[in-house]
Amino acid sequence: MGNYKFIVSGGGTGGHIFPALSIADGLRKRFPECEILFVGAEGKMEMEKIPAAGYRIVGLPVAGFHRGEIWRNLAFIPKLIRSMLEAKKVVKGFHPDIVIGVGGYASGPILRVAASLGIPTVLQEQNSFAGVTNKILGKKAKKICVAYDNMERFFPAEKIVFTGNPIRQGLEAIHPGTAEAKEFFSITTNQLVILVVGGSLGARTLNQSMLASLELIRKSDVIIIWQTGKYYYEAIQKQLNENPVSNIRLMEFIPCMDLAYSVADLVISRAGAGTISELCMVAAASILVPSPNVAEDHQTSNAMSLVEKDAAILVKDADAVKELIEDALALVNQREKCLKLSQNIKRLATPRATEDIVEVIATLLKN
Repeated sequence: MGNYKFIVSGGGTGGHIFPALSIADGLRKRFPECEILFVGAEGKMEMEKIPAAGYRIVGLPVAGFHRGEIWRNLAFIPKLIRSMLEAKKVVKGFHPDIVIGVGGYASGPILRVAASLGIPTVLQEQNSFAGVTNKILGKKAKKICVAYDNMERFFPAEKIVFTGNPIRQGLEAIHPGTAEAKEFFSITTNQLVILVVGGSLGARTLNQSMLASLELIRKSDVIIIWQTGKYYYEAIQKQLNENPVSNIRLMEFIPCMDLAYSVADLVISRAGAGTISELCMVAAASILVPSPNVAEDHQTSNAMSLVEKDAAILVKDADAVKELIEDALALVNQREKCLKLSQNIKRLATPRATEDIVEVIATLLKN
């Protein structure tokens, strides 16, 4: 029987959406007759990205809980109640065989409803420090697919399966410095290349660190590919038009990360779980600057799990503007150190993550 029905739920950021799509694609490959329905949060990124990838999505009026500013939670309870009622309608109307949660608060209502109706649920926890929603959902989940060691701190050990995180397609086989990649980024020499990437929306600290170091970059013999993110691009472009730096390649968004990784000798990045999985896959020597604005400071936990294995360098967000670019320009010239980081991070890659998660789901279906 291949005409199974699956609900995949979660989202809020690209870090949740890419793995969700990878899992859905994996299910479709394994069960070509299956039906897949996504459930996300109204007004969030997934409501646009999922239909663009060819899948149907339903949005819930759910919102996140603000720990810092309690007054912002006035609408939280009414939205949660509405989301639970909507989730019940969706589950009863669609009749899924299994519901898969990839994190993000959108997955809360739908997985709770599914579990209460006796439908098996599977969690995919991407981070090394589990979020509140997943810790609650883990109590009723049949299996929890994780990407880091020591996750028994958060979940029942007998439910945990180590699979790693799925990554977006096209990064499985990166060929260093291809002619196509060099042409795309207008690189005509054999200069070293640093890639600075702060996600699709951008990372203020990384952008401020770059702006504070323009003179240092201008004097260096290193090309920097700088993805600013859409919130910051125009203002930064204006500054660089007034004060050009010939060895910077400025981009709002990089559409082809495979080409960017292929020319990069060093990557500077935040430490989201999805990004780290990509860096492992492409064996990138990297400097990680964990975002301080995330729940439970999970990006620092993610980064430290690499730093402890000598697989990445960590620069604190608070120190980045002063130190980051100077450290990066020094490190990229230490070729042996970069090679060691690259070899160590490569060992942590999980190229079969999607297949392994699909296998967990297939086993539950058999049982």
